[in-house]
Amino acid sequence: MRPDSFYDAVGGHATFVALVDEFYRGVADDRVLREMYPEEDLGPAAERLTLFLEQYWGGPTTYSDQRGHPRLRMRHAGFKVNPDARDRWLAHMRAAVDSLDLAPLHRAELWDYLERAAHSMLNTFED
Repeated sequence: MRPDSFYDAVGGHATFVALVDEFYRGVADDRVLREMYPEEDLGPAAERLTLFLEQYWGGPTTYSDQRGHPRLRMRHAGFKVNPDARDRWLAHMRAAVDSLDLAPLHRAELWDYLERAAHSMLNTFED
């Protein structure tokens, strides 16, 4: 971990847990996105996303230590990620980001990444 990382600047583990918990509160009731989570309990998915985001933003490398390279597109290839799914994901993530007490610059940097990541996950334009 880098002491000057975005991870540390925004509050570390607690901030990423809060972000992901709020995100999955929205996903839990979203008929389209919920279908992408075969597990009845969203807890394991939330843990994976938390670990991934923490590592990406300069926190612990636990995600790669446990799961190897993120390979996001490959890991999502089995799911229909169309514009509707992307937009739903972004809407829940926007609510989650807005629930955090981040400085405007940090909020913008986080949102920029999440938006780019969501767009890069598109793998179909079919409904």
